[in-house]
Amino acid sequence: MRIAMVSEHANPLAALGGVDAGGQNLHVAELSAALVRAGHRVTVHTRRDDPDQPEEVLTSAGFTVRHVTAGPARPVPKDELLPHMNEFALRLEQDWLTDPPDVVHAHFWMSGLASVLAAKSAGVPVVQTFHALGVVKRRHQGDADTSPPDRIRIERMVGKHAARIAATCSDEVFELVRMGVPRASVSVVPCGVDLTRFSPDGPAERKGARRRLVAVGRLVPRKGFSTAIAALRGVPDTELVIAGGSDGEDEEADRLRWFAERMGVADRVHLRGAVSREDMPALLRSADLVVCTPWYEPFGIVPLEAMACGVPVVAAAVGGLTDTVVDGVTGALVPPRQPGPLAAKLRELLADPTTLGGYGAAGADRARARYSWDRVARDTLRVYSNVHSAGVPASAVAGAEV
Repeated sequence: MRIAMVSEHANPLAALGGVDAGGQNLHVAELSAALVRAGHRVTVHTRRDDPDQPEEVLTSAGFTVRHVTAGPARPVPKDELLPHMNEFALRLEQDWLTDPPDVVHAHFWMSGLASVLAAKSAGVPVVQTFHALGVVKRRHQGDADTSPPDRIRIERMVGKHAARIAATCSDEVFELVRMGVPRASVSVVPCGVDLTRFSPDGPAERKGARRRLVAVGRLVPRKGFSTAIAALRGVPDTELVIAGGSDGEDEEADRLRWFAERMGVADRVHLRGAVSREDMPALLRSADLVVCTPWYEPFGIVPLEAMACGVPVVAAAVGGLTDTVVDGVTGALVPPRQPGPLAAKLRELLADPTTLGGYGAAGADRARARYSWDRVARDTLRVYSNVHSAGVPASAVAGAEV
């Protein structure tokens, strides 16, 4: 099968941890590699953000990245890319009319808009993965949401006109149905984890005598690191290592340091900064518990990586975390944005090494059984095969130009 991935802002070649470079980049790269291993041809179409980027790059994993000229050839914040999506769509349409793929898989709402517009003429079906929904972001961030005003309207339109939606978690299915997307057109296909890199076997970073909590993610308020810092007041003789951050996030790092001082736990909170993919498994293995406390989370790769390393997870009961973390089996789910219940659960588990060991072993088993990228690729291929065999192209999107 010839597969066209579209990921307008998340280039799979980009270094992770930078601005607008995170879980989606990883998802597109790992899924594309797994599809190639299964014998398929994959081309990832992403926006050119550097004039020196070659038109095409054949990656070591076997998939091709095609840099599409749409807007200025420089980095542009993703929330400012919408005006360039017509040009992006036109470039895709030219490619696909000449050399049509069997299926298009769009990642993120703007990729979905461009893909549905471009695929109509070529008669190619579009599978859509949103990765995050504007309606959820608006609900949690309110006036701090910098998304374009038309995002929710366009997401609803893309959801209704794509041949199939590949939602990353069951919570997203509920949100899509509330938006008016037919339930019958939605499949759940989760993210995966690299089991060769993340496993219980391997070195662990050395630590001191204190018990260790590890939290990982971009340093933005919605990741909820403040909740973990506040909870630390009720968890004595324990340190919290926060890994993550990039240029442009110094303000949030300063805010977290100030908050730790205010909570009286500054001596036990360590902001590590960006940690490489190579070093991340050792950091996770050093943890007694991995803590994930976002306000909301479309999927959440960090809990999977921790589980794959045999480390139990305490997570906020939001979004995709309610699918990956099985409460009382691989870890624990707690109410979001509530330091008190989080502290109580952390104290309970840290005082029970036997339970922690059981959770860790069960998490590793679950990651191997359900979340390998090869398993995710097989699930994705079933979606592709269904829409392709049914001959379902992207529907016309009246008035969708922006």
